[in-house]
Parts: sequence; structure tokens; C-alpha cells
Amino acid sequence: MKLEEFNSLPSKEAWDQLFKCCGCTHWANNVVEHMPFKSIESLKELSDNSWWDCRKADWLEAFSHHPKIGQKALEKKFEATKSWAENEQSGTQNADENILQELIQANNTYENKFGFIFIVCATGKTAGEMLGLLNDRLNNDAEKELNIAAQEQNKITHLRIDKLIS
Repeated sequence: MKLEEFNSLPSKEAWDQLFKCCGCTHWANNVVEHMPFKSIESLKELSDNSWWDCRKADWLEAFSHHPKIGQKALEKKFEATKSWAENEQSGTQNADENILQELIQANNTYENKFGFIFIVCATGKTAGEMLGLLNDRLNNDAEKELNIAAQEQNKITHLRIDKLIS
């Protein structure tokens, strides 16, 4: 949809669309409160400000709205963003089964260590690249990793805003 169409949506519909871009209630509420937007750049600027105004619990909420990297059968809870997630993770679609198994194991290790799933802006990355990033990030402490995951979520949000408003 065009920006003008987005700006004319009722608040609830706009909120629903934004929540598909970033599954964070605080973030979506704040962005909707500032409608209408003059440009996609102003929307993204507000998006950034709203995201960095969030707390850890808000970030964890957003992370919970993503399937794990390499997850073949997307669960029903991801139905609203299934096509976006499949496209974003397209680097895993034809990956070697051994790499996918390593991704599953590393994802589990990561989630056990940090308490949330591995978040990476997967667009344009191969399964091997994502596995390498995941293994590297397992060496981080919890605070550093939370901030990296938040940065990656913000990149994903920008890409999804671009998909929403074209």
C-alpha cells in the first residue's frame, strides 16, 4: 500500500499492520499515536525512536513473534507474517540438512543461554552465514547479546515497513 493509504487506515487496522512489522505492543502503540506520517523516512525515524525507547520486556515480546532461523514448518502463530519470514529466511530453504541440524542445535543452545531465540536480519544471508553468526554470538554476554538482537530486530522492522508501504 502507499503511505497515503496507510495514513488513512483506522487506528486499529494501522496497528495490526505495524504489529506485523514488529510484534511489540509498546512500539506499535507509539507509532500509531503519531500518525499520519509525511514520508516513509519520518515513519522510520519515529519507528527507531520508539524502538530504542522500549524496555527489555518489549524487545522480548517482539523477538517472540519470530520463528527460529531454519524452522521449516512455520507455526500457526506466525501465520500473519509467514510469507515475510519465509522470504527473509530464504537462505535456509535449500540448505544442506547437516547445516539445518546444526542450526537447530545452535538455536537451542542460544535460547537456553540467553532466554530468547536468535534474532538476525536473515535477508540475503545463507544458512551457513547465519550459523556462523549464531555460533559467534554465543560467545557474547547477555547484555551485549540483547543489544545486538535489538539492533537486528530494528533492521527487520525497517525491511518490513518497506514491504508494507511501497
